[in-house]
Amino acid sequence: MPAIRIGINPISWSNDDLPSLGGETPLSTALSEGKAIGYEGFELNGKFPKDAKGVGDVLRPYDLALVSGWYSSRLAQRSAAEEIDAIASHVELLAQNGATVLVYGEVADSIQGQRIPLIERPRFHTDEAWQAYADKLTELARFTLSRGVRLAYHHHMGAYVESPADIDKLMALTGSEVGLLFDSGHCYMGGGEPLQVLRKHIERVCHVHFKDVRKAVVQLARNNLWSFPDCIINGTFTVPGDGDIDFAALLDVLLAADYQGWLVVEAEQDPAVAPSYVYAKKGYDTLCALLQERTAS
Repeated sequence: MPAIRIGINPISWSNDDLPSLGGETPLSTALSEGKAIGYEGFELNGKFPKDAKGVGDVLRPYDLALVSGWYSSRLAQRSAAEEIDAIASHVELLAQNGATVLVYGEVADSIQGQRIPLIERPRFHTDEAWQAYADKLTELARFTLSRGVRLAYHHHMGAYVESPADIDKLMALTGSEVGLLFDSGHCYMGGGEPLQVLRKHIERVCHVHFKDVRKAVVQLARNNLWSFPDCIINGTFTVPGDGDIDFAALLDVLLAADYQGWLVVEAEQDPAVAPSYVYAKKGYDTLCALLQERTAS
């Protein structure tokens, strides 16, 4: 198995948070087009079956791997034991289909799906609150790892862990069982310099979402106090090769660290404005060319 594989999230075809964006597009279209482009695997979305066998049956005809799947956690409001009970079936679904990482999204108190300015996102206001959350997260990650699936924490706009300082704090307070999902687009939108953040936390990075941004639109989002749905609809994000992030530099850091995992193309966009196949192919071709440049010898 190659050290780095290129996968994609179905969000290029249909958006779970904003069903009006590509909601009419069947999963089969995403899978067939993704396969035709050259992607080796897909992450889950809401159109996949909810059982392990069903997921395998859907992917098998296309000879596609299951990369991972988002899990909406409410650990900030629940005990570790409650969250372990809640997450167990999802972990099993991933493990049975060969996925070794779980995309962990903390949705407790999150405003990511609401028309609320991102500046009003939730925050842990005390060291005690941070530590309590981190301790529960480490316990949860220990459980998923015991089932062969590493928890990949997704720093995300509108949630408790959004900024570079949040990422620093979370990584400092949690055990090594907690992996980091590095998302270049959320990193930049959250106020970070992606290259700097990736270098700082490379030892914890176990999953990668390569999302590009249009910096001029990011500035508009900040100036006008946009919500996360506003950011999506107005074109803040795009695929690698269509925006302003230097993916060559990010890839160099990953290769130097001997990263072995997936690069997932992901961009929350309106497929009516950014046609799914065209943009999915642009993202794939961009990453393929960068990888080939660096591995040719």
